[in-house]
Parts: sequence; C-alpha cells; structure tokens
Amino acid sequence: MVAMHKYPLFLAFALAALTGCAKTPKDKLQGKWLGEGIENAPAGQLAKANGWVKGTAIEFAGSKVTVTIPAETPRTGTFRVASVEGDKLTLTFLRDEGGRDEAIFRMTDDKTMRWAIGPQAEVVLVKSQ
Repeated sequence: MVAMHKYPLFLAFALAALTGCAKTPKDKLQGKWLGEGIENAPAGQLAKANGWVKGTAIEFAGSKVTVTIPAETPRTGTFRVASVEGDKLTLTFLRDEGGRDEAIFRMTDDKTMRWAIGPQAEVVLVKSQ
C-alpha cells in the first residue's frame, strides 16, 4: 500500500510534466533557420531572390538572435516576441550596434516558418537539424 503523503509529490511531478510540454512562441523559434525559398516574388526577380534566400540564416539562442544575409556582415542583437495572433508572430529586434527592427513571421509547423518581407512576398525558412 502506498503512503498518502506521496501523492502530492507524484501529482506535482505529473503536472510539471504536462505543463512543461507546451512550447511558448519564443521556444519554438529557438535554433538555426535556413532560407529555403521565396513565395510571391515578382517573376522577373525570382532567380535572384531565391539565390539571396538560400544564403540567409536566422539563429535564435535564448533572447539573442543572429541574422545572416548574403554579402552583409551578420547582425546580432536581442529579440522579443511583441505579439502573437494564431500562427503569426511579430518580433522586435534590438541590434547590438543600435537600431530597432520589427518583423512578422508565421509558424507553419515546428520545422517551417515564413518571414514576411513585403506586401505579399514571404521567405520560407526551415529549421536546421
């Protein structure tokens, strides 16, 4: 027979395990994301845009972020999730050298997200293994 005083401890562990499984939007961003392609770019710019995207990477580590864009020095800084509306995340970036940027991302699933870079164009990013 199990002693009654052990149940609260078991219940605490069970609740911690259940609540610990839910990932916050910030948790879902963590890791390195690599450019896969672009959607809704003008037809005449598609080849150039896809080349640019393939060299793009965004790495989230805690509250730090590093954005790598082809032909530019990688930019680092901190970020915060400014708002969440369904699968749409608005992020605020604070650059180490100064400056503030805002960007909109959509989490398609745990391994794919889309970065809105214009009125309709989106960069598709996949999580690196």
